[in-house]
Amino acid sequence: MASSGFDFIFREIVLKLTWSNFSLDFSKRTYIMGILNVTPDSFSEGGTYFDKSLAIKRAYEMAGEGADIIDIGGESTRPGSEPVSLEEELRRTIPVIEAIAKDIKAPISIDTYKSDVAKKALDAGASMVNDISGLRFDPDMPKVVSQYKVPVVIMHIKGNPKTMQQKEPVYEALIPEIMDYLRMSIRLAVKFGIDEDKIIIDPGIGFGKTFDHNLEIIKNLHEFTLLEKPVMIGPSRKAFLGKILNDAPASERLEGTAAAVAISILNGANIIRVHDVKEMKKVALVADAVKKGKVK
Repeated sequence: MASSGFDFIFREIVLKLTWSNFSLDFSKRTYIMGILNVTPDSFSEGGTYFDKSLAIKRAYEMAGEGADIIDIGGESTRPGSEPVSLEEELRRTIPVIEAIAKDIKAPISIDTYKSDVAKKALDAGASMVNDISGLRFDPDMPKVVSQYKVPVVIMHIKGNPKTMQQKEPVYEALIPEIMDYLRMSIRLAVKFGIDEDKIIIDPGIGFGKTFDHNLEIIKNLHEFTLLEKPVMIGPSRKAFLGKILNDAPASERLEGTAAAVAISILNGANIIRVHDVKEMKKVALVADAVKKGKVK
């Protein structure tokens, strides 16, 4: 029998995530989460959107470019970053969410591991939580997500943002260890009453991973579909792409991001978290057409 060219079988996620006034049907296409870092020290944009008015403008731009979700974060989680206070994170994020929530039709996600930030963001108009710790850093986070009945992205991280890359991360078995972490976080979520159909998983590119680990995750992303949850991945402008591209700075990693996005979609990703919404929307359209053998 002729080979199809693929040496793996992945489970197609056909879940339809429905909540509030929103619906994401993963059987139809890949969804785009646009990144909006309201911080002075983002690894990719510096402090471009630290100014409230510029952040609001960028949110509307991303919505116009086709972002399906807008992910707003007020604390940089790049390797080596220092945590910010609760008050500062609230000061950065809540006014932006309040300003855009009524007009932007796409769901707004709050990128935080602090339960108090998540709660106030959801009160202000956000409708999703993106927790880099997989519900591990703040014991009250599962309660908040459960209370508001919103989707949550559960990500894998080894260590914490400040220390995760200080020493080269070591795994005995990379993919199984990440999957075990995600399984435990899923169990924790369900224990607190979070609906299983509202859980999204993310293997955490760059969060306690070496260059080789990041490549291995993307190459074997199909394995995470066995957890039967929508899979999100965020390779956008990451340092491993810069290394491949002859030490290109973050601003020059667009083509590398496009390649990683296309491969991730073919390997089972359902949501792509990116900075360059307009460009990656086109990449996703082509990758989806190849994957499904048809347009739309």
